[in-house]
Amino acid sequence: MMRRMLHPRPAGTTSARIVALVAIVLAAAVLSAGCQAVGQAQTRTLYTCPMHPKYVSDRPGDCPICGMRLVPVEKGKSGRSADQSGVRLPAIVRTDRPEPIAQDRPQGRQGQTMPDMPGMPGMPATPAPPPPQQAGGHEQPVHTETERAQLAGVRTIVATMGTVTGAIRAVGTVVTPESGVRQVTTRVAGWVQKLYVNAVGRPVRAGEPLLDLYSPDLVATQEEYLHARLVAGQFANSSVPEVQRGGQDLVTSARRRLEIFDVPAELLARLDETGKVQRTVTFRAPFGGYVMEKTVVEGQRIESGANLMTIADLSHVWVTAQVYEGEAAAARPGRMARISLPYDDTFKLTGHIDLVYPTIDVESRTIKVRLDVPNPGLALKPGMFVNVELDAQRAQGVLVPDSAVIDTGTRQVVFVETTPGHFEPRDVQAGLRSAGNVILRSGVKAGERVAIAANFLLDSESRLRGR
Repeated sequence: MMRRMLHPRPAGTTSARIVALVAIVLAAAVLSAGCQAVGQAQTRTLYTCPMHPKYVSDRPGDCPICGMRLVPVEKGKSGRSADQSGVRLPAIVRTDRPEPIAQDRPQGRQGQTMPDMPGMPGMPATPAPPPPQQAGGHEQPVHTETERAQLAGVRTIVATMGTVTGAIRAVGTVVTPESGVRQVTTRVAGWVQKLYVNAVGRPVRAGEPLLDLYSPDLVATQEEYLHARLVAGQFANSSVPEVQRGGQDLVTSARRRLEIFDVPAELLARLDETGKVQRTVTFRAPFGGYVMEKTVVEGQRIESGANLMTIADLSHVWVTAQVYEGEAAAARPGRMARISLPYDDTFKLTGHIDLVYPTIDVESRTIKVRLDVPNPGLALKPGMFVNVELDAQRAQGVLVPDSAVIDTGTRQVVFVETTPGHFEPRDVQAGLRSAGNVILRSGVKAGERVAIAANFLLDSESRLRGR
């Protein structure tokens, strides 16, 4: 102790040690703070805009430029810089800018916020020009080279003046004409000894034998007629006029009874010639046609007035067609009609409306009309379906093919070739259509060329240019 007192340490040495110790503590504190900052930088989540990656924020929200929702930043993406410690930081971090309030900005579709000013950052905001308008729509003229138009299948035709006849089309049914139907009957009872026509559908000619009939009444009447002739011959030489007249009246009465039985005239001629009774009488067809019904067989007993056969003349037939109530004004008696077969386009017939029925079908709201049509070669058979076309109205004007008109439902457009390869869309008013043609009331003049094929390509191109 005496030695320490005799040799004391200088004061400057102690101060230096204190300063060094403080410096070490401060360095340790700085190093610890730096490591903590680096750790925080590595674990901090940043947010950026998908459309504007240069804007980065340290909290979620909306982009102040476009209003899109910010997304977390993925590490390792481009646009970030690295410090000396190897931690990649965003190039621009804006944490001091307050989050924009959505209601302070204009609202877009479906409630999305819009940027404070239009345009991209660094670009002036220029309002978009309004789309070009054209009468009736957004179509624009289309210009294409002639070779390209031909390769695309675009074809044109010259519009001309013409006439179109509108038609009413209906389905008709062939029926047997009632005016051509006959029934074969007898006015005397008897038995059918022989039947010449014994099948339905068989054609018969007028005067052709149908059946041989044995009738006791006819035999008795023939005998009376022959006896009356004999008596009249005896009274012919009498000097009393009343006797001569009485004999002649007997002959006339007996002959008249045979005629009432509707016996053929040839039977009476044979009686006068031979003077012998005919056991059977042959009945012949009073007219020609086709046997539609037969109710008698050979050997059958028939009564007076019984229907033996039904024969129909099918050289003319009727066609009944159903016309809708709104088209009834065009269905008038005497109007011409064209008839065709669904399975044969070469078959064509012309007839006329013979009758318009006075009633209407309450279920289908149609009126039935009847056509009288010739039937050469029996081409139209009863029960057959046919196509009926009635001339309804006529219209005259600018005539173009029906394919030239593009009907959108609210507008009708035609592309007119003003110069070679230059097509201009025009609104038109289509009138009467028939046989693939249409009358245009307005929009196109006679002599102009219109597109009739691949015009849908022109319409697509025109609409794209009009956007």
